[in-house]
Amino acid sequence: MLNRLAQRAASATPPWAAAPRPHASPLVKTPVRCMVLGRRAPRLLSASERLKRFGRYELVLPGEAVLQGRTLRMSPLEVPEAIERPDYDRSGMPVVTLDEIHINTAAEIAGIRAACGLARKVLAAAATVIAPGVSTIQVDEAAHRAIVAAGAYPSPLNYRGFPRAVCTSVNNVICHGIPDERLLVDGDIVNVDVTVYLNGFHGDTSATFLVGNVDTAGRELVEATQESLKTALSVCGPGVPFSAIGNIISEFAGKHGYQINRDFCGHGIGRHFHQPPLVLHYANSEPETMEEGMTFTIEPILCQGVATYVKWPDGWTVVTQDGGRAAQFEHTVLVGPDGVEVLT
Repeated sequence: MLNRLAQRAASATPPWAAAPRPHASPLVKTPVRCMVLGRRAPRLLSASERLKRFGRYELVLPGEAVLQGRTLRMSPLEVPEAIERPDYDRSGMPVVTLDEIHINTAAEIAGIRAACGLARKVLAAAATVIAPGVSTIQVDEAAHRAIVAAGAYPSPLNYRGFPRAVCTSVNNVICHGIPDERLLVDGDIVNVDVTVYLNGFHGDTSATFLVGNVDTAGRELVEATQESLKTALSVCGPGVPFSAIGNIISEFAGKHGYQINRDFCGHGIGRHFHQPPLVLHYANSEPETMEEGMTFTIEPILCQGVATYVKWPDGWTVVTQDGGRAAQFEHTVLVGPDGVEVLT
């Protein structure tokens, strides 16, 4: 199913200036059928309305570096030649994809577990530098150094052209934010998405962090998103339909007054960065069921307002249409005989 990963949008025209037309997301974690297609114009609420509905925070807008394409031309930190690389390292495009859900062997599970353990440590290392006055480039550099020091490759780097080691998504950025020179400010929330490639296997995790003193609405969004992931984990196990994940997250989000982003979904992971199954985070009736030995990610994104997105001209960063904040948490899990083991 995951052999049709969406191709990168060809146009550099800002989404808010373009006429509606089909487009695709570059770092997607799902096949095209999981995505809402078509360019969207922003529908930003006024500053006073955002304050009233969503709380106090700084709206993140594309700066000159984005508008002039500099974020895509930044030179990434080096990866030592001795480190094993994924098949897309030079071309940017995966050479091999899977069409079916893979059941891992004991040896493969050991490899995935090691990669996930490293991803968890890298995320913790990145978190130590998050503070007001620190740029997301500095967060990226800390993660990059930790990854290569462990003999691993940062999986997002050059994946379909992505220019950095991790994704950093601040406030109204839904996901796939490119680390840049913007300084984090008191009251921000920032998601850091880490994937590492270690000895032939990928491990994937993310979390949303509070920067300084975050207002009540922001803290509640982050706490609810983390709790939605925990709730999803509680229903997983062999023989359980994957739809149970989206159904329980949808129920949870609705009770707490949040919208679920439907454009970006969880995915199988192992020898490939993105592979079947797709894991929807909203109510659905997908027929596939979990089996012992499967590994996949669960990574819900909850939004304060509308959950539809607008894409920046960098072709990667996606932000909420109305300017409301979004939060995300992610774990890679292994289906065992009695439930799932959280590997990250």
